[in-house]
Amino acid sequence: MAVSTAPAPPVAARHDRDATGAPAALATLTRRRFALSARTPRELLVPLLTPILFALVIAPALASIGPTIPGVDYMSFAAVGTIGLLIPLNCMFAGIGVIIDRESGARRDLLAAPVRRPLIVLANLAVALMITGLQVAVLIVAAALRGADLTTSASGVAWFLGASVLLGIAMYGVAETLSNRIPTVEEYTGALPAIAIVPFFFAGSLFPISALPWALTAFARILPLTHALALMRYGLLDHNASGLHDIWGMSNATAMAALSLAVVAAYAALFTAVALRTFRRSVEH
Repeated sequence: MAVSTAPAPPVAARHDRDATGAPAALATLTRRRFALSARTPRELLVPLLTPILFALVIAPALASIGPTIPGVDYMSFAAVGTIGLLIPLNCMFAGIGVIIDRESGARRDLLAAPVRRPLIVLANLAVALMITGLQVAVLIVAAALRGADLTTSASGVAWFLGASVLLGIAMYGVAETLSNRIPTVEEYTGALPAIAIVPFFFAGSLFPISALPWALTAFARILPLTHALALMRYGLLDHNASGLHDIWGMSNATAMAALSLAVVAAYAALFTAVALRTFRRSVEH
């Protein structure tokens, strides 16, 4: 005897429902991750201590002995450079929460929920960007109160925000990738300094990259942090675009800024794609 079965819903219809529910699912996942990442003020403030100490104490001290940079106050130069420490550190620390969620959190339940799996990664990214953005704003205000000479315009703010957001996306892509490949928090923490801190010393954070030996200058030019910092300074204080000139050697500041923004955007797209692929492969095994 033949057994009748109910017809499966059309694939297109299922896809339409998924697409319609994606924004709501992303919002829910983002709220969940934010609640886990910022349960207390301490979790927001502690990552700020080192950069604020640098901006308020170390940068002014360096200003008295630091190099002379034509047209740029060195304290302001170093204060903006600390953003190159804050963004990578904060985004990399966000990866620890991914490992904890995988090992003892609710990730298995999320994977069983009727949501697209890439939304889990995108929600984690959104929270990392929100928290990092808040901390960068506090750092800029603290530096300005300490006496940093920051002058900008609407276009300058746009260059600064574009560089900051894209650098955050790129660094979180690295964090998400490593957190899905490294088995324990201890191993992840051990790898963190090499990725989040070492590039800080080569990317023109404390001195122009032109002061480095030629081989290290060439290495600095391929780092996304170098391009991001040059853009941030161009937007906030270095209107002569000396940092961009050290990278590209051109005379058109807008063209150099667009090229550096494209470089950071390419890194952001690449690292995000790798993170999504790594996440998908990790949950399939």
